[in-house]
Amino acid sequence: MQPLRTMDPGTFRGVRYILTDIDDTLTLAGKLPASAYSALWRLAAAGYQVIPVTGRPAGWCDLIARQWPVVGVVGENGALYFRYDEGRKIMDRCFWKTEEERAIDRTRLATIREEVLHTIPGCAVAADQAYREADLAIDFCEDVAALDREAVQAIVDCFVKYGAIAKVSSIHVNGWYGDYDKLSMSRRFFADVFAVDIEKHRHQVLYAGDSPNDAPMFAYFPHSVGVANVLNFAGQLEHQPAWVTDKEGGDGFAELTDVLLSI
Repeated sequence: MQPLRTMDPGTFRGVRYILTDIDDTLTLAGKLPASAYSALWRLAAAGYQVIPVTGRPAGWCDLIARQWPVVGVVGENGALYFRYDEGRKIMDRCFWKTEEERAIDRTRLATIREEVLHTIPGCAVAADQAYREADLAIDFCEDVAALDREAVQAIVDCFVKYGAIAKVSSIHVNGWYGDYDKLSMSRRFFADVFAVDIEKHRHQVLYAGDSPNDAPMFAYFPHSVGVANVLNFAGQLEHQPAWVTDKEGGDGFAELTDVLLSI
């Protein structure tokens, strides 16, 4: 990871699309700071296509797609994307799995939920679980006292024991059944919405993130940026971002925006 401030100003020339995580990438200490929200508006005004890619639930994604200056949002770590069509006044909703398949998965995840809560003290089902369609989110530091790395790994191991996928964010362990992730649904979003093959146009995409569940995106996109708090996970990242900001969270995203708008 190289400091963003040392980057050649022309490196991001040609970037058209901004994919960004939300928690601890756009947010700072659990809040969306004015610097980050303003950055989203500034990017949109400059013609960038901004798409949040998050582990947050479908219910939150509906609001984000409607009210934020974005062209759409990928949610629940790739289980879905929502896009609000301003012209038709309709929310386009795309899910990786059918409603019937998601119902079956929720029953299977309920078994994991009970075991995790019974065997790992201090964790809790995430407060936003009621608004989820496809995954189970276990809170290890958002609304509970922060658990240590061993406890977080125990949560991951429980998902894996039952054949589920598990990814660690900065606040939750998210688990689901299915062969999707942030990258696979982003690829579908680009094909559906922009008629763009993301494989052929990776150089036009920048990804910003902060935690281990962003590692596939860091690996895939040459233009990848971690906000400063990504350094907290330096030893846990399978793949690291190419660049890192000086500032944390939403302030780091604003720092990145300043760089993009100076090109």
